[in-house]
Amino acid sequence: MTRLLALLFALCTLALASTAPARAADDISAASRSVVRVVTVAMVDGEVVGFGHGSGIAISPTRIVTNAHVVESAVQYPNNVALGVVPSEGQKSYAGKLIAIDTARDLALIEITEGRVPAAAVYTGPLESGADTVALGYPGNVDLATARSSSDYITPRTPTRSEGNLSNTQNVDGVAMLVHTAKISRGNSGGPLVDQCGRIVGINSAITRADDGDSPFAFAISTRELARFLADANQHYASIGTPCLTLAEADARDRAAMDAEARASEQANAAKDAAARLDRELKQARAEEDALAARENRIALAGVLFVIGALAAGAGLLFYSQRNMRNARIAGGAGAVLMIAAAILFVTRPDARAEVSEAPAPGAAAGAAETLAQGNFLCTIRPDRSRITVSETSDVPVSIRAGGCVNDRTQYAQAPDGRWQRILVPNDDATVAVASIDSAAKEYRVDRYLLDAETMAKAREVRAGVEIKSCTADPDQIAALGAQQDAIRSVLPAAPNERLVYRCQPVAAGAAASGGG
Repeated sequence: MTRLLALLFALCTLALASTAPARAADDISAASRSVVRVVTVAMVDGEVVGFGHGSGIAISPTRIVTNAHVVESAVQYPNNVALGVVPSEGQKSYAGKLIAIDTARDLALIEITEGRVPAAAVYTGPLESGADTVALGYPGNVDLATARSSSDYITPRTPTRSEGNLSNTQNVDGVAMLVHTAKISRGNSGGPLVDQCGRIVGINSAITRADDGDSPFAFAISTRELARFLADANQHYASIGTPCLTLAEADARDRAAMDAEARASEQANAAKDAAARLDRELKQARAEEDALAARENRIALAGVLFVIGALAAGAGLLFYSQRNMRNARIAGGAGAVLMIAAAILFVTRPDARAEVSEAPAPGAAAGAAETLAQGNFLCTIRPDRSRITVSETSDVPVSIRAGGCVNDRTQYAQAPDGRWQRILVPNDDATVAVASIDSAAKEYRVDRYLLDAETMAKAREVRAGVEIKSCTADPDQIAALGAQQDAIRSVLPAAPNERLVYRCQPVAAGAAASGGG
């Protein structure tokens, strides 16, 4: 069996009879998929003479953090000790290569030579005493109780989880350590201590002895020390500083933020309406003043013309009495014309009241747009409306073209809720992302589901039914894409692990680059 064990690690592969069962899509389960078993195998003349193991956590798809003391034998005897990495799910184990080690901090970085493991995020925000924590790893006492052969140690298996609380932070030999109460044992070394959102808050390293009834405590290397170690190793990693909220808490906060925005919008609209009413009243007053002045001027002019006409008519009578028929006709005709003009002016005098036409209310002419707005947009994260657990949140440039073509390469389809969406199911990563944009292109949202291997396989199987790798104007293909996305949603958990909400603003053409799918 020992020769077989060495051979398996030399080949870096192990076929399983069956895949791991589906697990819940909660944050701790998602973090568990980033946990690995780190194995050392010592060989002399082809014979296995030593075997050890600890735990580790992926901080990139191919890089694993563990304790330095877990890989100490591989450092001391590089020609005789092989490193192996056993993921928590899948069908293979992989050979490992030591990249960096810091014995003072008791940290090491391993690279797997093939395969990929979902990467976890490091929490960089404040951690209060009493905070809930979970230790993930492969405790040796559990292995002793469950393992039936040596092959069980190189078979992908879900890590053990143990819950506890953070006690405080202690300085041990110049290294910042978290003291916590999650139960761990030998074998947990190098495994993560995570918060309730599944983010790394420490790397488990040691335990106290429980002699004479003393309560045991565990020590985890703080993320402050981990960050310095990774920086020295030039290793990039995802870091999150936002507090941990449940999705229900995040949804409640989102609703509160939206309600506050709605109230602010109502107040702004009310202020605009009041200003518009005042403006209309002022315009009405000015219009009525102008109408009254015009009426009075018309009446005065009619009076003047009437008086002149009457005088002209009188002059005509005077000329008539003097038998001056020519002047009598001229004066009489002029008088008649002037009095008729006066009558017309009086009859057509304007009303003293005037009606001011009202401008349409903003947005009154706009209906519920069914088509997606077009243009270039820059979308910025809304932390107050998001639940951020594993993702970086840099600005997202989004370019939208006719028919739901995003960034000139990704076709979106309208979902039943009216938003335009694209569900992205990658071939390598165990994450399904639902990217969506509202019709006005004011909000861009990404829901991320961190899935187990079985659910991920189902999502890929559904995705394979319709392959649209670029934008299309064919309505039948877009309809097929929408139906496919509804089918993918049916295999996803009820709620995502992460929700990122962005506010989008129009930008000049050419400012939006690749992003949003």
